[in-house]
Amino acid sequence: MSTLPRSAVVVLTVLVIVAAGSQAGGAVPETTKVHVIEVDGPIDRPLRRYVEERLAEGERAGAVVVLELDTPGALGQDGIALAERVARLEVPVLTWVGPVPAKASGAGLLLMLASSLAGVSPGSQTGPLLPVDVLHPDRDPQGLTARIEGWLELRGRDADLTNVGRALTAQDALDAGIAEVFAYTIPELLAAVDGMTVPTPGGEVELATRVATMQAEASERTVEIRFEEPGLATRVLHAVATPSMVYFLLVFGLAALAFELTQPGFGFAGFSGLALVGLAVYGLTVAVPFWPGFGLLLLGIGLLMLDVRLRSLSWPTWVGLAAFGVGSVLAWTGVDHSIRISPWLIGGTIVASLLFYGFALTVAIQSRDRIVGTQRGLIGLVGEARGRLAPDGPVFVKGALWRGRTSGDPIDAGTSIRVRGVDGLILQVEAEPFGPSEHAGA
Repeated sequence: MSTLPRSAVVVLTVLVIVAAGSQAGGAVPETTKVHVIEVDGPIDRPLRRYVEERLAEGERAGAVVVLELDTPGALGQDGIALAERVARLEVPVLTWVGPVPAKASGAGLLLMLASSLAGVSPGSQTGPLLPVDVLHPDRDPQGLTARIEGWLELRGRDADLTNVGRALTAQDALDAGIAEVFAYTIPELLAAVDGMTVPTPGGEVELATRVATMQAEASERTVEIRFEEPGLATRVLHAVATPSMVYFLLVFGLAALAFELTQPGFGFAGFSGLALVGLAVYGLTVAVPFWPGFGLLLLGIGLLMLDVRLRSLSWPTWVGLAAFGVGSVLAWTGVDHSIRISPWLIGGTIVASLLFYGFALTVAIQSRDRIVGTQRGLIGLVGEARGRLAPDGPVFVKGALWRGRTSGDPIDAGTSIRVRGVDGLILQVEAEPFGPSEHAGA
């Protein structure tokens, strides 16, 4: 019968000792993945899509999901369906209203009630529950209380819903059972809920979310926090999808296009105006206005632009300002006050429009007409190139410097030139070999 070599016996002995030591000391704790999803601002189409994608990713990763809330509610989206998705998530979902002065109203409060556990930062606001959708504040969802009670039962929670019709302080939310813990920060929230057991559709889960406060704890990597951030495109689309931003982008975009009408070509202002109007058009598909009021707003701007083209300051300007002001008020008059356009913004825009369309553009286009008229009177005159034209350069004609352009060979400085045409604010010239430069009008 063969025996094991002494080296093999030593190796086996070491392995047994290590295994015994591991069992005696306990297993190394597993790292808990925590995905923090920021819900900032009204829950519009891009923000809802982003949240749903991050929820699905957190569920696939088996992570503890934390929703950081600061929202007045849904904006033209089904906030109840989003809360239902949170309630049915197979992993623990924590919600936290913060940092100060954050609030969770409407659909934001629904997310709190559908979560496994909620926290609030001192100084934050919770509620009111209605409106769920700030774009349609008059809608009262049927059977909402029963849905909320079903979520609370699914998550093993008990909350007093009698006061959700008003704004609650952080302490009020705790007293009503809408929230369970105070926390100034996300790490403080995770430390406060460490060791708690919460039910999920897949069974109870004990939260192991202790945040390292010492070097020894940090080496154990008990919690791996991942802060989710939307991409640049999502942030831009989310930023422009509110009535105030749509209004701002549309008014300034059309003003830039109107300014371009006073110029000989299509330049930076025109392209900027098209970009602003394009973003505003997208915003209109999310923050849908009251169309008759919005049409009145556009009519007012159109009348202001018409008076600019007429080079006057007459009835189209005054009727246009009135239509613009009334349309500005009516366009989003039916939305919740939390996203309604400020009267100060509307008043300031009306005054700025009067100054811009009624005076600045009218003066600019009249000045341009005078310059163009003067230029046309230069056709046929002889002047001198004061710099090399290749093809553009300075020319001196009739006692003044102009911008000249040649369509032929480059013209050297000091060469006599003759004006053959006018293109906007540019003189079309050609070399005049038989005309001395002193023939230029002085």
